[in-house]
Amino acid sequence: RRVARRQPLKAAADETYDVVVIGSGIGGLSCAGLLAAAGKRVCVLESHYEFGGCAHEYAVGLDGTTIPSARLEELGDAAPPTFKFEAGPSLYSGLSPDASPNPLKHIYQMVGEEPEWITYDKWGAYLPEAPEGYELSIGAENFLEILRRYGGPTAVADWERLASTLRPLAKGVMGLPSTAVRGDLGLLATLGLKYPGPLLAVLKDSSTILAPFDMESPDSPFRVDDPFLRNYLDLIAFLLQGLPAKGTLTAVMAYMVEDFYREGAVMDFPVGGSKGLIDALVRGVTKREGCDARRSTRVEKVLVENGRAVGVETRKGRIFATEAVVSNADLKNTFDLVDRGVSEAFDEERDRLLKDVPLCKSFMHVHMGVPAHAIPDDAPPQWTVVGPTWDGPIDAPGKVVVVSVPSKLDPSLAPEGYHVIHAYGAGNEPYEPWAAFETASGRNDSPEYRAFKEQRAQPVFDAIAKRAPAALEEAVVTQIASPLTHARYLNRHRGNYGPAIAAGGDVEFPKVTTPLEGYFRCGDSTTAGIGVPAVASSGAQCANALLSVFAQLDLNAKIKM
Repeated sequence: RRVARRQPLKAAADETYDVVVIGSGIGGLSCAGLLAAAGKRVCVLESHYEFGGCAHEYAVGLDGTTIPSARLEELGDAAPPTFKFEAGPSLYSGLSPDASPNPLKHIYQMVGEEPEWITYDKWGAYLPEAPEGYELSIGAENFLEILRRYGGPTAVADWERLASTLRPLAKGVMGLPSTAVRGDLGLLATLGLKYPGPLLAVLKDSSTILAPFDMESPDSPFRVDDPFLRNYLDLIAFLLQGLPAKGTLTAVMAYMVEDFYREGAVMDFPVGGSKGLIDALVRGVTKREGCDARRSTRVEKVLVENGRAVGVETRKGRIFATEAVVSNADLKNTFDLVDRGVSEAFDEERDRLLKDVPLCKSFMHVHMGVPAHAIPDDAPPQWTVVGPTWDGPIDAPGKVVVVSVPSKLDPSLAPEGYHVIHAYGAGNEPYEPWAAFETASGRNDSPEYRAFKEQRAQPVFDAIAKRAPAALEEAVVTQIASPLTHARYLNRHRGNYGPAIAAGGDVEFPKVTTPLEGYFRCGDSTTAGIGVPAVASSGAQCANALLSVFAQLDLNAKIKM
């Protein structure tokens, strides 16, 4: 990206807070906001020039120049028109209702800040059985229509049997807020006293809901015979958390199936795009006295004294933490911030997890600014393309592509007369082909690299053309992001988007605590893994580890289930 010059942000040296949070992803900001709401003095440090981590949004002018939001704020009414490009998630649900099981909704309720929500229910898909595509509203009835059109003779019966088996399990799962989970006996108060019914249901069904989802075994209660339905459930599981259904907990699949039957089911979108989502979390921190959140502030290392994390060193000075340092970086960078030799137990965990934990693949992203007429008026805000066949793994390169036109929902995301497109290969781009283009600085402008990006992004461009072919010819701005882009701008090791830890395997998700006293972690490398609900939950559970039971209960009282 070509970035407009901006004034460096100032930071005082040798400051002291109760908690320092490294990184401003959804997990880090959720943790920071809850701690701030509980009266802790918190400082969030973000290396990027935008808040949000993998969920950040950035602005690009009509000439293709990136303009940091801090500069746009300085310019005020004199700011040029810009395209607002989302670097991460574009699909949200369970956030507009007042009462919801979505963990991010709970975070907003507890910190007292929330974006405005736009709702919609139209969704498009191009599947091997439907190469010409279809566009339908979401919800159980329309899903049955999809099964009737494209499934085999047993598809509807398989689905109804599966739903009748899973939905009773979902009542317990969806009745327990994961944001109230603790890693100690305080769990008896935060869950047991307030949600006794759902907790008992979960405990009763624990051997089932904590097992991998099994659609294939002949004696499985969740067996699905219809190939189309099996493939569709694999697709939904993959879009939710980067793994096929067989690598997903049955609890997650029960949650997903129940969501199909949600009354008045809609998709949600934050006003302002993902920046609106993130800005609300930032306000949850900065509105509190003694708290701060800073962009363009890279943490070089975690300071350790007498076997305890006591602060961080940045390029602008040291910032001390009297209670804890929380890392919202990915797993490898969380370890790399701590020198070897300061904690034997931490080094042992470092060596074990970095060796044993597999990583999700990265993404190919395409961002485009196009004239409004290049997107048909009747096109949905999003469509998914799968193909050309279901054969092979669901994460094969370019097999699943999601196309989003968020300016159809919020016109403020594009200059007047234009639309923005954000399209991406959903967690299916391996890093290995890109290793040859690595450079010491992380930057590569060679013709060979640009040509390779074009080649690897071709399935993404093809997916855009399914519904908006004119966009490819008339774009005024086109940007392609590769795994190297993610590694450089988001500090993600090998451009990864989190651990690929399958349910039922020998590897467990790392906890929010670490063997180094005073050092904690949250985000997609902990607890529930990748995805917006999962990382919000991890942020809450990390905050809970630093709060008393009574402080947590005060916050949890604001949750509406």
